[in-house]
Amino acid sequence: MKVYTYTEARQRLARVLDEARTGGEIRIKRRDGTEFAVRPVTPGKSPLDVPGVDTGVERAEILAAIRESREREPAGGPTR
Repeated sequence: MKVYTYTEARQRLARVLDEARTGGEIRIKRRDGTEFAVRPVTPGKSPLDVPGVDTGVERAEILAAIRESREREPAGGPTR
């Protein structure tokens, strides 16, 4: 982990951010000894963001199955 002084970090901010992206974390140290961590933030993912599944079923087959199921339903809608 790399440690920069405040002045170095200010002068080389783009470089510091690039190093944090590739290395995980960079520390910035003030004259009084306090340190701060700079690290990349991983973007949150939606629980609905899932890869698709290749079933080998064509679009026309899916639409035909939907039509067929709708034709079987009584006029008042699905029964439970």
